Amino acid sequence: MNFCYGNTLIVYGVHVCPVTFLFLLAPQPSWLIVLVNYHLRILRDPWLFARHLAISYTLTILAFCSLITIILRDPGRPNVNGHAVGDADGDVDITQALLADDLDISCPGKFCRKCWAPKPPRTHHCQHCGRCVLKMDHHCMWLGYKCIGHRTYTSFLHFLACITLLAMYIGGVCASSVYYAFDNPLSIDEQTPLHEMSLALAGIIFTMVIGPFLVYHMFLVTTNQTTLEHISPFLLLRELPPLPPQHSSDRYRLSEPPLEHELSFSQRRLVRDAHGYIKLYDMGWRGNWAQVVGWEKPFGWVNRIVVGGGCKGDGISYPRNPKADELLARLAAELVDADKVH
Repeated sequence: MNFCYGNTLIVYGVHVCPVTFLFLLAPQPSWLIVLVNYHLRILRDPWLFARHLAISYTLTILAFCSLITIILRDPGRPNVNGHAVGDADGDVDITQALLADDLDISCPGKFCRKCWAPKPPRTHHCQHCGRCVLKMDHHCMWLGYKCIGHRTYTSFLHFLACITLLAMYIGGVCASSVYYAFDNPLSIDEQTPLHEMSLALAGIIFTMVIGPFLVYHMFLVTTNQTTLEHISPFLLLRELPPLPPQHSSDRYRLSEPPLEHELSFSQRRLVRDAHGYIKLYDMGWRGNWAQVVGWEKPFGWVNRIVVGGGCKGDGISYPRNPKADELLARLAAELVDADKVH
C-alpha cells in the first residue's frame, strides 16, 4: 500500500512539475524578440542588449538550479539512534523505533504514531508524503509535489527570490519598451509591442503573486518560524511545562500537556494571544538568518548563491529563545486560572 501510494505521488509530481518549468520557459521566445527587435535593431545598443540578456538568463538559470535541487533532494528524514529510518522504499523498521532511547510515546510531538519513529522538535508528519519531515514548512504541489523542509528550505527561498527578481526585471524592461512604442509608433513593427505588453503584464502579475510570498517567508526567517508554526498557534501546547495543580471541581480539566479540544473559549484566546509573542526559536534576526542561510564549510556561500542549499545544522536540535520557558510557564498558569474562573 505504501509503495503504491508513493508511486501515486511520484506520478502526480511528474504531471505538476512541467507546469512550473513551462512558466519559466514560456516567456523566453517573446523576451528574445523584444531584446533583438528593440535593443539591437531600433536602439542599436549591443551593450544594453548583452546586459539584459546576461541578467535575465543568469536569474533564469539560478531559478532552474534551485528548482531542480528542491525536486531531487530529500527535505530531511528523522533518524533513530543516529541511523536513517526506513529503507529506500520509505518503510519503517518498527523494532528500531520502539527500541530508540529517551522516547516518551505518551507525549504529543515526541513520537510519531504513523511512522512509529521518534519525532524531533519542529518535525511534522506530512499526510501527502506519508512520512515525517525535519523542520517541515509546507507541502508544495508546484515544486514536484514535495515537502519543503530542513534540507530544501533555503533552496525554496532562493527560488522565490530568483523568480521575483526575474519578473520585476523583465516587467520593468518591457514596460519601458511599451512606453517607447507608444511614443514612437512609426519606428517599430506591429508585432514587437504585443510581446512587450504581454511580458510587462506577466512580470507585474508574477511580481504581485510571488513577491508577497517571498516577503512572508523573509518574515518567517527573521522570526525563526516555519509556515506550520506561524499558522498553528496550538502547537505551543506541546511545549508547555507541567501545569499548576488543578481542582477536581474545575469545569474544564486539562491534560498534560493540554489538548486543543479541551480548551474553553477564553483558554483558546489566551493561546492565540501568546502565540503572538512567544517565539520558541527566535535568537534575534541576525542569529535567525545565520541559522537558516548560513554555512559552515569554506566557500559555502557559493552553494547558497547557485542553488540555495539546505539550512545550517542537523535539523534535529535547535537553540531555543532563552525567554521562551518563562513565557510558557506563565501561559500554563494563565490557562489554569482561566479554567478556575469558569
